[in-house]
Amino acid sequence: MESEHEQASGVSLGLGIALLASLVNGSTFVLQRKGILRAERRGVSYLTELAWWSGTVGMGLGQIGNFFAYNTAPAALVTPLGALGVPFGSILASYMLQEKLNLLGKLGCLLSCAGSIVLLIHAPTTENVTSRLQLEEKLADPVFLGYIGIVFALLILLIFGIAPSHGSTNILVYISICSLLGSFTVPSSKGIGLAAQEAFSNNPSSQRAFCLFIILLVTLVCSILIQFIYINKALQYFDSSIFSAIYYVIFTTLVILASAILFREWNNVGFVDFLGMLCGFITVSVGIILLQVFKEFSISASDLRKITSKKH
Repeated sequence: MESEHEQASGVSLGLGIALLASLVNGSTFVLQRKGILRAERRGVSYLTELAWWSGTVGMGLGQIGNFFAYNTAPAALVTPLGALGVPFGSILASYMLQEKLNLLGKLGCLLSCAGSIVLLIHAPTTENVTSRLQLEEKLADPVFLGYIGIVFALLILLIFGIAPSHGSTNILVYISICSLLGSFTVPSSKGIGLAAQEAFSNNPSSQRAFCLFIILLVTLVCSILIQFIYINKALQYFDSSIFSAIYYVIFTTLVILASAILFREWNNVGFVDFLGMLCGFITVSVGIILLQVFKEFSISASDLRKITSKKH
């Protein structure tokens, strides 16, 4: 009974950290883009801009928060909270960057938040991998190795073949690179926490656990650094709100897929919860589409009142 209470407390703490990290991450793209635009106007490097450095530090803090969140709560619970960073970043961008946020955008913010709540209600709350041995068994699974092989091949194609010629004109190129890297960062974050439990102990298996810890740590650091590079490339050419919205949908899809293959958190999810998760994700996606695709439409509450009055 006490262990169940401790587990519930850990999940609550993880969700709290994830919520804070999502808000921090939502502001980082805005701050970095503000620094980049200001540097372009001044004709200097964005490395000299305080706003860019504030966003960069915030991104680091957000990643640290995500690391702790993924190690205290299931990935299926933590990942949906990233949606809350999208409307927060859009609202912030409307003030700091004068990016448009019309009535449909505000409705999109509301739908994104509502969809995240639905996702949290129906997401699995138990974990099927709780030890280093179980983690090693899952990492060696042929299905997961095949998935990682496909992801790695796509990354090579995108980074060396497509990005140099099409990255500055097609936002999906940089977003795909960053999202595919999520297939490494989230499993690595959870895996480091499991391996660390034995890596720094006096158990006979501590050396093997330490090797796994180092491999996962190097994978995590490399993935984050590459994401950082391509996020800044994307923010040089595209609006921060558009980037964060599309990035969330693709990143979340691939992270949930990778976590489902590796950690099997979905094995105990019933049909009703699965349908709830699907509806929640669709709601979030529709909200983000309203937030971004129709952002150029000039529509307000007064416009709706005029339309309604004409009908009557």
